[in-house]
Amino acid sequence: MISRKEKIVREALALFSTQGFVDTSTKLIAKNAGVSEALIFKHFKSKDALLSHIIRSGYQRIIMEHKGMLTYKGPKDFIRRMLYLPNKLVSDAPQFWKLQERLSHHSFSRAQHDQFMKPVRPVIKRAFKELNYEDPKLETELLIFIIDMLWKREASGEIKTSVKMAHLLALKYDVEP
Repeated sequence: MISRKEKIVREALALFSTQGFVDTSTKLIAKNAGVSEALIFKHFKSKDALLSHIIRSGYQRIIMEHKGMLTYKGPKDFIRRMLYLPNKLVSDAPQFWKLQERLSHHSFSRAQHDQFMKPVRPVIKRAFKELNYEDPKLETELLIFIIDMLWKREASGEIKTSVKMAHLLALKYDVEP
C-alpha cells in the first residue's frame, strides 16, 4: 500500500515535470493525490521543500539503482557506459529527468546534478589518460558536455535517437566491443 506522503511525491513529480514547478499549485497536487493541501505542508513545510525532496530522493534512488555505473573495468568499457548512460537514465526515470531538464536553471537542482556527476569526472579523465589522449581533461569536459546534452534533449523529447548517437560516438571514440 502506498503512503499518502508517497502519493504526494508521485503527483508532484508528475505535475512538476509536465506543467513546471511555478505553474503547479499545492492545491492541484493535493487534489490529484487525494489528500488535503494541509497534509502537503505537514510533510514538507513548503512547495520548495517538496521539490527539494523530489530532487534529492530522485538522485539517491538513481545512485542506488546504478551502483555499478562507476565500476571501472577498463577505459573503453567505462567511456562506452558513459555514452549510453543518458538513455538508460531517462528510460528508467523519464519524469524525474524531464523535471531536471525543466529545472536546469534552478540552483538547487543544478547543484544536485553537479554533485551526482562529480565522481564521474576523474574516472573519465583516467580513462582518457589510459587511452593516451593528448588532453584528457579537455576530452573529459567534452564528454560531460555531450552526456549532459543527450539526457536533456532526450528528457525534453527533442530527440529520440540518443542510442544511435551514443553508438556513433562509441565508434568515434573506438570503445565498442
